[in-house]
Amino acid sequence: MSVSAPAMGRATADAPQSLSFIIAASSVGTLIEWYDFYLYGILAVFFGQHFFSPDISPTISLILSLAVFWTGFLVRPFGALLFGHIGDLVGRKFTFMLTLGLMGLATFLVGCLPTYDTIGTLAPILLVTCRVIQGLALGGEYGGAATYIGEHAPDGKRGFYTSWIQTTATMGIVTALLVILAFRLGGGDAWFASVGWRIPFLLSAVLVLVSGYIRLRLRESPLYAKLKAQGKSSDNPVRDTYTSGKNWGLILLALFGATAPEGVVWYTGQFYALTYLTVVLKLPYVEVYLILMLALIFGAPFFVVFGALSDRIGRRAIMISGFLLAVITYIPVFTAFTTYKDNPVILTLLVFYLVILVTMVYGPIAAFLIELFPAKIRYSSMSMPYHIGNGVFGGVVPLMGTSLAAIYPAIPLVGLYYPIGVAAVGVVVGLLGFKGASQDVKIWDEVGGR
Repeated sequence: MSVSAPAMGRATADAPQSLSFIIAASSVGTLIEWYDFYLYGILAVFFGQHFFSPDISPTISLILSLAVFWTGFLVRPFGALLFGHIGDLVGRKFTFMLTLGLMGLATFLVGCLPTYDTIGTLAPILLVTCRVIQGLALGGEYGGAATYIGEHAPDGKRGFYTSWIQTTATMGIVTALLVILAFRLGGGDAWFASVGWRIPFLLSAVLVLVSGYIRLRLRESPLYAKLKAQGKSSDNPVRDTYTSGKNWGLILLALFGATAPEGVVWYTGQFYALTYLTVVLKLPYVEVYLILMLALIFGAPFFVVFGALSDRIGRRAIMISGFLLAVITYIPVFTAFTTYKDNPVILTLLVFYLVILVTMVYGPIAAFLIELFPAKIRYSSMSMPYHIGNGVFGGVVPLMGTSLAAIYPAIPLVGLYYPIGVAAVGVVVGLLGFKGASQDVKIWDEVGGR
């Protein structure tokens, strides 16, 4: 199937679908899945109040709530294993439709859960169950959507086209913040803390139905369809992915030289900054939400800027530069948060800078991972290091930072030592482990061209 890029329109059964429609349809579903996944992180303080015993301290309940948040990250690699296998075996489209439905269901159920006051210790158990389903679903979603777009994009412009889907995680946070802010301001803090926190989760059902309808119009990835027709697809993607020593080497290089450092930069620049401003500096939530939303909105276009730039100068150079800047500047930036805590303009600029680092390391990474692995096991291979790096290494940043600050209160900014260390590993492994220019990889050569 040939792919053109005219203005988005309704495609007929025979006409090629425009690349703009393909990107939009893939991205809207991914944005909603990120919205679903990160609602919990933003509302973690409320879950601490409602789902754990009132006899424990607020600090411990917050840490427990963040620990439950992390369970969704811990199972993401298992979702990558399961849905990556299905995606390489059955197809890209079917798999990310399935993950979208699972994510929407689990998020909706979070909004329906009874609290600790109603059912006791069963409440956090049910909450963890929903987070596990969310994590499994997200473990399959990102790899499917990124691979789908990457396998439509022409060689030489893959960084630009896949960078659009890289914006969805950040815009998912913005969407979640906007929805939460609207209901908190509209209903008042007391109402929101009591029952209003449920509504953003319940709204997920409507959003998922809309995005599901849009995604149903998509067809299978043309590269995958051609691979299948040529008999080159894998009949056992798990075996082919995890019994190859060469592929394991690529997975480990991707993990420690790209996705783990990218993950800690992502969560430090967005979620840990949110936690730090609200919990440590105790700034009003409205001010913090507005600061974060402005920084994210103005920073989001740079995902595309750095994605497109990576087509010209390489993925690795841009990502390593972002890792190095994180190592050098995290302590000064968070120190400045304290110094300028009464100046929202400077705070917004500081968060904007952190978001720019996020765009440097995250904008090119989808194209980087797609080009690193062969087509027949691409979904499985790229999903695993991505979700271990982002889920296990990156997702623990808010929990690790809060816990270290509670354990070592005398050490200033001790919560930053972990992301700085992982980012430093990324600089070393990225410089020593990856050779050549990944942007020159021509993935269509595997099937004889377009």
